[in-house]
Amino acid sequence: MLLLCPWARHLTHVACWWWSEGPVAPVLGSLASVSAPQGSCGYIVMEEFLGPQAQYNEEEEERKYYRRKRLGVIKNVVASSFGAMIVYGVYMGLLQMQLILHYDMTYREVKYSNLGLEDIDRKMLMGINVTPIIGFLYTPVLIRFLGTKWMMFLASGIYALFVSTNYWERYYTLVPSAVAIGVAIVPLWASLGNYITRMAQQYYEYANYREEHVQEQKKLPKGACHNYIIVFQSLFYVIFNLSFVFAELPMRLVLHHHLHENKHILANVKICGAAISGVIPGFNTTVLTNLPRSMLLIQVESVLMGFAFLSMIIFLVLCGPAYRPTEEIDLRSIGWGNIFQLPFKHLRDYRLRLLCPFFIYSGFEVIFAVSGFSLSYGVCILGLKSLWLLIVVYGLSSSVFSLLSLCLLRLPRWLALIGGAVVHGVLLVVLMVLSVKPSSPDQLGPLLVITALWGLGSALNKTGISTVVGMLYAEEKERLDFVYTIYHWWQAIAIFIVYLWSRMPMRAKLSILLATLLLACYCYWVMERRVARKVQHRIPRIPRPRHKVKGYCYLEEDNSDESDESDDEGDQAEDDDQVVEEMGEEGGQDPGAEAAESPRARRRGVEGQQHRWEDAE
Repeated sequence: MLLLCPWARHLTHVACWWWSEGPVAPVLGSLASVSAPQGSCGYIVMEEFLGPQAQYNEEEEERKYYRRKRLGVIKNVVASSFGAMIVYGVYMGLLQMQLILHYDMTYREVKYSNLGLEDIDRKMLMGINVTPIIGFLYTPVLIRFLGTKWMMFLASGIYALFVSTNYWERYYTLVPSAVAIGVAIVPLWASLGNYITRMAQQYYEYANYREEHVQEQKKLPKGACHNYIIVFQSLFYVIFNLSFVFAELPMRLVLHHHLHENKHILANVKICGAAISGVIPGFNTTVLTNLPRSMLLIQVESVLMGFAFLSMIIFLVLCGPAYRPTEEIDLRSIGWGNIFQLPFKHLRDYRLRLLCPFFIYSGFEVIFAVSGFSLSYGVCILGLKSLWLLIVVYGLSSSVFSLLSLCLLRLPRWLALIGGAVVHGVLLVVLMVLSVKPSSPDQLGPLLVITALWGLGSALNKTGISTVVGMLYAEEKERLDFVYTIYHWWQAIAIFIVYLWSRMPMRAKLSILLATLLLACYCYWVMERRVARKVQHRIPRIPRPRHKVKGYCYLEEDNSDESDESDDEGDQAEDDDQVVEEMGEEGGQDPGAEAAESPRARRRGVEGQQHRWEDAE
C-alpha cells in the first residue's frame, strides 16, 4: 500500500487537471463553475447549477412540447388506421380462403368426412351477421367501461381468436368465435370513429394551446376542428381500404394454383348478371384440382395469426389514449343506466334520424361490392381465378379516391355524399340491364371499369358520412361514442338484410339498393336544409358526473367536464326539482318535520344522545 500511494497521488493530480484545465472544462462550462486552486481539484458551484439558466426559453420549450404532442396525435391516427387495416385484411383473407375450401365437396369428404363443414359455415356466417343486431344495447357501456383504446385492443384480440380457431375446425371452435366477432363488430367500429374524431379535437387543442377556451378546457367553438376531421377521416380510409388488397394475398399466393379452369367450374351456368336469382345458379361443387397440403394451410394460418397479434400490439403500444384520465372518470360517472339509455335518446335528434338511410345504404353497398357484384358478375363471367383481381381493383380504387374528400376543405360537405350517390346510381342502372353469358373473357375491361367506379363511390360515401357525423358532433366529445354507435349499428342492420336476401333475384337486390339510395339522398337534403335554417334539434342532456368516492376529492374549483350555460341551467333546474321533491309531498308536509325524520337527522339524534349518556357517566 505504501508503494501505491505515490501513484495514487499522481493519478489524483491528473484527474484534477483533466477536470479543471483539460478538454472537458469547455464542455462543462455551461453546467459548472470550474476553478483550480493550487494543489486542489475544481468544484461545482451548486447555486449556479440549480439556478435559472440563461439559455432557457420557456416559450420555445412550450412550442416544442406541443409540437411533439401534435406529432403524437398524427402517430395515433396512422397507427389506428394500420391496426384496423391489418385486422380486416387478416379476417377477410382467412374467411375467403376458408369458404372456398369448405365449398369444395372433395375437400370436405377427404379432409373431414361427415363433419358437415358446409352447415358449420352457414351457422358461422349467421353468427357474424345476426349477432351485431343487439350491439346497440351494450356498445356504449363497453366503450365507457373499457375506454376507446382498450375497446379497440379487445376487439382486435377477438379477431385474433377467430384466426386461432381455424387450426382446429370444429363446430365448437368456429361458431363461438364467429359469434364473438359479431359481438365485437359494432364496438370496434364505434371506437374507431370515436377515436379518429377525438384525435382531430386533440390536434386542434394542441395547435391552439394559447387560446383561453383551450387552457380552461371549455367547449370548442363551432366548426373549430372541422378541417382536422376531414383530413384525419381521409387518411384513415386511405389506409384502411388497403385491407381489401392484402386480403387477397392468401387467395392469390396459395389457392390460385389449385383452382379448376372456367370450363369445369362454369359448365352448368347458363346466364350471369342481372337475370340470375341467388348467387351463381349451377356453379360446380368441385372447384379444386388438387387439395392443398395441410402443412401449407397451417403455415398460412400461422402467418395470419402473426399479423393479428401485430395489430393487437399496434393498438396497445402505438395508439395513445383518446381522453385524459379525469375525462375517462367523468364519462363513466354519469351512471350505467344513463349510458344505456342515451343512444336511444339521441335518436330524437332529427339529424341522426335523417342520416339513417345513408347509414343503411353504406352497409348495403360494401357487402354488395365484395359478395353480390364480385360473385354474380365477376366470378360468373370471368371465373373464380379472376376474383382476386376484382377485389384488388376495388380496394385500390377506394383507397386512392378517398383522397378526394380533402376537397371538402374548400367545398361544401354535401359534395362527397351526393357525388358518391350519383356514381352509384348510374352504376346500379347499368347493372340492371347487364346480362352476359358465362366464360366471357372479353368482358374483363368493362368489369374492371365498373369495379373501379364502384370503389370511387364507396370512398366518397364512407369518408362523406364519417365527415358529416364528425362535423355535426365535433364540439361535443362526450356524445361521440353514442353517435358512432348509432351509425355502425344501422350498418350492421344493413349487413344482416344483405345476408337474408342472398337467394333473391339480382334485379330485386339492385332495386332495393337504388330505392335506398334515392331515399337517403332526399333525407340528407332535408337534413341540410333544416340545419341551414337553424331548426332547433333535440339533444338529450348528459347528466353531470357525480363522484361518490371516499378518501380524496377534486382540488379544482370547477368540474372537469364543465358544460355550457344551457346545461348548467338544466342541471340547476333539475337540482331545484329534486330539492322540492325532497322537501315536500303532495299533501304539503312540513319540511322541518320531514327533515327531522330523515335518516341523517335520526343518526345525529342518536349520536347526541350517546354523547349525553357519556357525559352523565
